[in-house]
Order: sequence, then structure tokens, then C-alpha cells
Amino acid sequence: MSMDDKGPRERIAKAGEDAFGKFAQDLLENPLVTNAISRAFEAREKATQAQEVAMGALNIPSAADLERLTRRLRSVSQRLEGIEDSVDRLDERLGDLAGSSDLEARLTRMESRLDQIVGDLAAVRDAVTSTTQVPSSQERLTVHD
Repeated sequence: MSMDDKGPRERIAKAGEDAFGKFAQDLLENPLVTNAISRAFEAREKATQAQEVAMGALNIPSAADLERLTRRLRSVSQRLEGIEDSVDRLDERLGDLAGSSDLEARLTRMESRLDQIVGDLAAVRDAVTSTTQVPSSQERLTVHD
């Protein structure tokens, strides 16, 4: 389709687009405009920093502070969910074990064995204390030549 085949509206729109594109290109190539844009961005950054400092001085959180806090809360929340899942699994396992008569029998055997060991230790302690004579203070002070 050639330019002649298009209607006047399409030709004007196309010419306008071309003119606007050339104008934008000329603006971006102009060092004065690029310097002005660069300075505007620098000024925006400095204003943002000044705002954060002022808000910090007033003890008001900045948007960056709130974003960091939000990320930290999400992290803590995920960790807490992991801990809850682990506790649930542990609870299930302990519930399965608590219902087991085998566990009860093992615990009973362990208790009786501990009672036996305590009794044996008491007997050994009694035997050692009855056979060991502690010298009196008079005997300890006597020096033999």
C-alpha cells in the first residue's frame, strides 16, 4: 500500500508520528536536555535522602524501613510455619508412641533397672563408709620420728 492509497487521516497520523519521533530524538541528543534530566534525577535522589534523614530524626519510619520490616516479618513468618509443621509432626509421632504398650513396657523396665542401680550404689556407699576409718584430729597431728 503506498501513501497515495491511504486516506488523509492515516497520512496525517503517520506524518505526526514521524515528526514526534524526530522531535523526541532531537531532544534526547541535545546535551542541554540530557544534563537537565540528569540533574533532575540527582535532585530527586538527594530529596529522597533528605526526606529519609528528616523522618529518621523524627523517629518516623521511611518507606524503605517499612519494606525491610515487611520482608523481615515474612521471613520470620515462614520460619515459624516451618517450626509449627515440625512440632505437628513430632506431636503425631509422640502420639503414636504414647499409645504403644511396647513403650510403656520399656519405660517400666527402665524404671526398675534404675531402681536396681540406685540400690547397688547405696550398698557400695554403705560398705565403703563402714570400712573406712577417718583418723581423729589428734591422730592426724601426731608426727612420727
